[in-house]
Amino acid sequence: MSDRTIVIVASLTLLVAVAAGAFGAHGLKRVLSADMLAVWHTAVLYQLVHGLGMLAIAGLGTRFGSPLLSSAAGLMFAGIVLFSGSLYLLATTGVRWLGAITPIGGLAFILAWALVALAAWRSA
Repeated sequence: MSDRTIVIVASLTLLVAVAAGAFGAHGLKRVLSADMLAVWHTAVLYQLVHGLGMLAIAGLGTRFGSPLLSSAAGLMFAGIVLFSGSLYLLATTGVRWLGAITPIGGLAFILAWALVALAAWRSA
């Protein structure tokens, strides 16, 4: 993934996160239980943090020039889809088995951050 593509994907991811946060706060407030609303907010938080992480990766691309950063951005986006996506679906549908997907997204986040660290380490 090029830095330009990462910025575009990250920006759209952040746009969706802000909209999801507003929707949760205003549209789902009376529909979801407090527990499921907390699940929704966790999904939004992780989407926001990792969308910003993708922007940071794009900025680091020119500094470190490592292909590991592109892989990290891809893993971060996969993590957003799996982690936040499964939580959004869990909150709105109540289908509990979706919770089994969430840790896979969390693992993708962990691996992505490890690749960022490795890219920085190798650049020295």
